[in-house]
Amino acid sequence: MSSAPGLSLRCHMVSVVVLRGTGKDARVLLVRRAGTYLHDVWSYVAGHVEAGESGWQTALRELREETGLLPATLHATSFCEQFYAAQDDGIELVPAFVARVADNVAVRLNGEHSAFRWATLDEACGLLPFGSQRDLLAHVRREFVEREPSPFLRIAFD
Repeated sequence: MSSAPGLSLRCHMVSVVVLRGTGKDARVLLVRRAGTYLHDVWSYVAGHVEAGESGWQTALRELREETGLLPATLHATSFCEQFYAAQDDGIELVPAFVARVADNVAVRLNGEHSAFRWATLDEACGLLPFGSQRDLLAHVRREFVEREPSPFLRIAFD
């Protein structure tokens, strides 16, 4: 039996853009990857969905594991990064979340990252290597920094 031609479509990862401050004082948390995959590349928090988890539960878990942070608020962004993964010939869809934290939070990195920095959105766009990441930041700027996000996007996680 042959399978239908075409690329597979997968969604088993999430992205988390961590924001502190508002307006022109808004900063995004960037983390530098320490592993062999994308070594020394700046990114935001991201990770794989585990069995039984929802996307937003994955976002909270990955944020806590990678940075030690628990957000004051969590929002879905209504934005999915998408990219072609050549290694297994498929399209990845990655739903994105925005986590807001207080200005004075302490970031505690795990072994996945070697450094962190709080960057302006413009600085972050200059450091992120992929167009889909910069597209996500443009969306976050427009919908979460320059205006109040829709209350319908807020996720109650307490």
